[in-house]
Amino acid sequence: MTILLYALTALLYTGLATTAWHGYQCDTATKSFIPQGETSRSVPASKYQPLQYVLFITLIVHGILLYKTIFRADSMHFGFVYALSAMLWLSVCIYSIERLFFPLDSLRILLMPVAALACLMPLIFSNNRVVTFAANPMFKLHFIIANISYGLFALTALHAMLMIYAEHHLHPADSGVQPTGKVSRWLDTLPPLLTMEKLLFRLISAGFILLTLTLVSGVLFSEMLFGLPARIDHKTVFAVISWVMFGSLLTGRHLYGWRGKVAWRWVLVSFLTLLLAYVGSCFVLEVILHRFQEK
Repeated sequence: MTILLYALTALLYTGLATTAWHGYQCDTATKSFIPQGETSRSVPASKYQPLQYVLFITLIVHGILLYKTIFRADSMHFGFVYALSAMLWLSVCIYSIERLFFPLDSLRILLMPVAALACLMPLIFSNNRVVTFAANPMFKLHFIIANISYGLFALTALHAMLMIYAEHHLHPADSGVQPTGKVSRWLDTLPPLLTMEKLLFRLISAGFILLTLTLVSGVLFSEMLFGLPARIDHKTVFAVISWVMFGSLLTGRHLYGWRGKVAWRWVLVSFLTLLLAYVGSCFVLEVILHRFQEK
């Protein structure tokens, strides 16, 4: 049953990515009538309803897969591959909501293949840690907040990558690369960069609030379980560093109007730091050091 869920989830994500790319290749006639910067709201809503249904079904199937593979009996099996899978699942959830308000279909080409790969990774790296205190209410709260925060920042990172790519091709004289016809049509579906940047910092703000709550709930959980407000390890250090980096970016945006490529690249560096906090530490423990059990 579980292997069928893996296969179905990957096929659904791959199908969503394929239809997105096929649409940009074959729907030239329709897209050529959409002016630059105009949103996809000008396209009849009925065109996107089947896609929304498939996206909803994909999220349900992936959610069931995560639940069945992570929560087993009285314990929770978790590791860096499950963290990545859950992160991408939450990213797609957030994307499915945001696309109702912003024309973000271009992001689907980037997001769906990554989600398809992430959902299959537990089959490749089957070792994981057993969390025996999974029933603790404070741990559950910490776990949920942390994963939503990571999902938001994962989507933020992909959004920043898309903006860097779009800006790169909007100024071909600086990059020395002329966008092809297919790339130009793909970029034409994007909203203006200022709109995308506004959405980017909304995502960062929401993710920063959740990351703050993650650190606070982590302190409370550590106090309850270990009698210490925090354990100084590389996971805690990288989480705090990423929190400082995202906070500095938001402060610079508010006080000094930071924007553009420097801000977008800062987002990517901050996200990579956050990725090292949990996913990186789990990878070291499980793959390099082969330590799977957590007492």
